[in-house]
Amino acid sequence: MRHEITGGTRPAFRKVAFDEVPVNRHRGGTLRTLLGPGNTGATSGFMGHARLEPGEFISEHYHPYSEEFVYVLSGRVVIRLDGEEIEVGGREGILVPIKVRHRLENRGDEPVELIYHLGPLAPRPDLGHVDTEEVPHPEFTPAGEPR
Repeated sequence: MRHEITGGTRPAFRKVAFDEVPVNRHRGGTLRTLLGPGNTGATSGFMGHARLEPGEFISEHYHPYSEEFVYVLSGRVVIRLDGEEIEVGGREGILVPIKVRHRLENRGDEPVELIYHLGPLAPRPDLGHVDTEEVPHPEFTPAGEPR
């Protein structure tokens, strides 16, 4: 549910509840676009949450227009950046530059939770991601969500 808070001549502020955001499992894991163009009217990027159970991964892809900030809340994730593997643990972050292929994998025995932010936005949502390996769940892409 979208909650709009207005006051005077200011623009509407939109609060989004985590459990009310649709899940996207297209590339693997459980991803939610928490704050983005579709649910808040954002114009500069989008922020989301990902959860990877042990053995789960987000398939390799890159962003032709956006850099991606990844901040791990809990667990440890292996991020492969243009073939180089880097382990990132809880309370650590990493920047994925524009056009760098990346894949995230949970090789541990605990779930991984992380926050990600991409910006700037691609000119159109379908140009935002380029897959470089087969996606695990092509049938799970919600309509209108960034891919």
